[in-house]
Amino acid sequence: MKKIMILGASILQLPAIVKAKSMGLLPIVVDMNPDAVGFKEDGIIREVISTIDREGILESAIRNNIDGIMTLATDMPMQSVAYVANKLNLVGITEDTALKATNKAFMRDALKSAGVPIPEYYKVNSKKEFIDAVHKITEHGYRCIVKPMDNSGSKGIDLLKDLSAETLETAYSYSKENSRSGGLMVEEYMEGPEVSVETIAVDGIVHVIQITDKLTTGAPYFVEMGHNEPSLLNIDTQEKIKKVAIAANHAIGITSGPSHTEIKVTNDGPKIVELGARLGGDNITTQLVPLSTGVDLVECCIHIAMGEKPSIEPKWSRGSAIRYFNTNTGVIKDILGIDEAKKIPGIKDVEIVKNIGSTVGKIRSSGDRAGFVISCASNSVSAGEAADAALGKVHFVIQ
Repeated sequence: MKKIMILGASILQLPAIVKAKSMGLLPIVVDMNPDAVGFKEDGIIREVISTIDREGILESAIRNNIDGIMTLATDMPMQSVAYVANKLNLVGITEDTALKATNKAFMRDALKSAGVPIPEYYKVNSKKEFIDAVHKITEHGYRCIVKPMDNSGSKGIDLLKDLSAETLETAYSYSKENSRSGGLMVEEYMEGPEVSVETIAVDGIVHVIQITDKLTTGAPYFVEMGHNEPSLLNIDTQEKIKKVAIAANHAIGITSGPSHTEIKVTNDGPKIVELGARLGGDNITTQLVPLSTGVDLVECCIHIAMGEKPSIEPKWSRGSAIRYFNTNTGVIKDILGIDEAKKIPGIKDVEIVKNIGSTVGKIRSSGDRAGFVISCASNSVSAGEAADAALGKVHFVIQ
């Protein structure tokens, strides 16, 4: 039996673990948390190792004689994936590409060098550099957003509401505490609708599978609260988005495997927010894309990791959507209306991730959300309406 190593055993990687088993593979699952949900699966080999411990993962990969390695929907393990793939001559991105895909400073530099449209940006490591960068951007008439160089899930992102000393101190501290390296990015805040682009590269050719419209909390943290597929933007704009996404993939060196590219459509045209050399999270690639196109992106990535050709041709064109719950602050005492939400036509899933007894508060990152609903319909608008209707049926009793 062939073996595939999957870095991460959280709910984000669970679809890859389950899919690999269904494909007749033996998953070697790596996570530092011995109680991770993915470790509860039967028919796997469990390795309690941090997904960023490159040498520990390499030792395990050699010991288990793996045939492929991958992760799903998270940036942190990407450098480990690239390191092990390079050492064992497996299919995967290069270490240089992994660095450019996980560090926003290297990413911006690579995109800028390749002429890919990006916002004005500055790399900073101290408070003085931070304040200087803020003033440079605002002097050009832009609003200013700060984010860690090396984090994901909307952690540490803050849009400055003003330039007061208190605002600057709060934003700097919040972003700094969420940066693993301590480095920050200070950027022009781009106005306009935001989309994500899911792509698969095969033999150096980047194929756009789907464009997703995003709904976020807005300023200051921009946590994603919903998605619709396919995009409702006009065809001309979508073609420009595809060209920018493909150019961005080439700029950081993705020639084989997936990418998740976030783009803002500004008055100057589409510009890159950021991109990851992996599948997107938030159920976009595990549920929304298969529902809207019939393309199983998780299966595609497993095939690529194993050195096989994936099936990327769309099977249909439908609408799909996800909406996340936004609750009041407090402790969840009860959750009502779940069964009613599931009865709405087109609803495919209702998931609660913050259960009774959990404390919920202001949504500052994706981990703060209490759950979600997923829908499918004949088109994007109808799917969104069904998801919104289901969202309205569920009531969190908070004290």
